[in-house]
Amino acid sequence: MKMQILIGLVLALLLTQLPIAGKYFAILNTMIHESGHSLMALLTGGEVRRISLLPNTSGTTMTGHSSWVSHVLTSMAGYVFASFFSFLFFYLIVKGQYKWMIYLLLAFLAINLIFWVRNVYGLFWIVTFGAGFIWLLRSGNQTLIQYVLIFLASLVFVEALTSAFEIMWISFVSPLQAGDAANLARATKFIPAPIWGIAFFAQALYFAWLTLRRVFLV
Repeated sequence: MKMQILIGLVLALLLTQLPIAGKYFAILNTMIHESGHSLMALLTGGEVRRISLLPNTSGTTMTGHSSWVSHVLTSMAGYVFASFFSFLFFYLIVKGQYKWMIYLLLAFLAINLIFWVRNVYGLFWIVTFGAGFIWLLRSGNQTLIQYVLIFLASLVFVEALTSAFEIMWISFVSPLQAGDAANLARATKFIPAPIWGIAFFAQALYFAWLTLRRVFLV
């Protein structure tokens, strides 16, 4: 199991460097990230208007907020949500609970398709990725399913960590363009974007450490 996960992490790291296929698969993390924004908006009394998933692996979530607290928590949720799910996926894999990872992935795809994603590329990605995933499950090849789930968990792990690093870097070199860190800086006023960037990367490192400890040390 440990060797399979190590190979999955290496393959995910290599694949995400490819210009087309890498970006296509990396959108899995983008969908989870944007779903985090959406769920937090709903939990704090706001609304979700739409999600866009873009070919360059970026995404946008248009939400309405019931309060300043709702706005701040919603802006914070994306990176934390992705990092948490990278840990949760590996936790389920190590426990042998592959079916729960399957249920979670199908739930993400279905909710985004039915309620949130409305741009053309986003719909194309969900339909094609979902069709491939369902075909895999219907094949009944348990070994192949296990390998693919390990790879997808590895993909989310790598992307959650690297995207958090990227937003931290951007928050220093171009703070006004730093996505969620910039939004939080505008909302809080007294906390600049680089501090939020550091916080995003710090939580990603924490969940990465929890994941690696669970996989290789337990």
